[in-house]
Amino acid sequence: MLYYIIRRSIAAVLMLAVISVVTFFMFYAGPTDPARLTCGKNCTPVSIAANRKALGLDKPVPAQYVAFVKGLFVERIYPDDKVFQQQNPDKVTVCPAPCLGYSPLQTKLVTDIIKERLPVTVSITLGAFVLWIIFGVGFGIIAALRRGSIADRGLVSLALVLYSFPAFFIALLMYNFLSTQWQLLPPPEYVSILDSPAQWAQGLLLPWISLASLFAASYIRLTRAYMLETMGEDYLRTARAKGLPERTVVLKHTLRAALTPIVTVAGLDLGGLLAGAAITETVFNFQGFGRAVVSSVQTFDLPVIVALVLVAAFFIVVANLIVDVLYGVIDPRVRLV
Repeated sequence: MLYYIIRRSIAAVLMLAVISVVTFFMFYAGPTDPARLTCGKNCTPVSIAANRKALGLDKPVPAQYVAFVKGLFVERIYPDDKVFQQQNPDKVTVCPAPCLGYSPLQTKLVTDIIKERLPVTVSITLGAFVLWIIFGVGFGIIAALRRGSIADRGLVSLALVLYSFPAFFIALLMYNFLSTQWQLLPPPEYVSILDSPAQWAQGLLLPWISLASLFAASYIRLTRAYMLETMGEDYLRTARAKGLPERTVVLKHTLRAALTPIVTVAGLDLGGLLAGAAITETVFNFQGFGRAVVSSVQTFDLPVIVALVLVAAFFIVVANLIVDVLYGVIDPRVRLV
């Protein structure tokens, strides 16, 4: 198992390296002048030249990439001009490692921007993930065990209805009725979990439910389908013939065999949402990772865009690595691949 994890980890690191090279060269070696994209929509020749010098964009692209990767391990100083740094030590900005860049448009370190936004997105995503796994997989098991009953048809119909609606519609609907009109849930508000865990959970309850409703709908249908497919296997009839309790047959044998595709989808969904739940954050006015992506694209904030793309890729690759490890836990045969 350890050798399997090491192999998968090495593959994930290599994948991240390839993604970083492709992303960096795609933005900085393209036909568009990258210095033009670092000062937003209202640029002047003077500001473009200043940004080019400050960010080291006057150097060859391979040298820029080496400096970027080096900044992940040691601190960088902006502007990237030795003479200016010596003559104006009070006007330089120190970016401690891991340094993901500097945004002249916002006059802030990209790392600080991510530190401000990421806790919001992580809080929304993890809470919603727990809810949709519990209810999505749980209701899917119930629907499979009671195939053809009223409960099965009701759960499948509800899942189909919820899955048919877009995310912003479900969020706005719940916001309008559950919080504003009926006041069943507290208004959405982000409070740091370090300040008050209770207020943190209360403020995120509505985003959790709205986001989990959308994903749980697909997990109900997915779990039901794979449970029904597995329930017809011969080894389950053998397990029942040996006198094993039905609970053991369902949870230990049937569900375990059906978990592989569920884990795959769950890993992709979790990684994608950690990369930014832009719609949910916009509806509830949360300043999260997804909102940062949207605003940086709208303002052509290139250093922030590149860093956010790489961080999003990191979450997705890590999520897939966790899925690969769980494969080995669920099905030992995978470790031999």
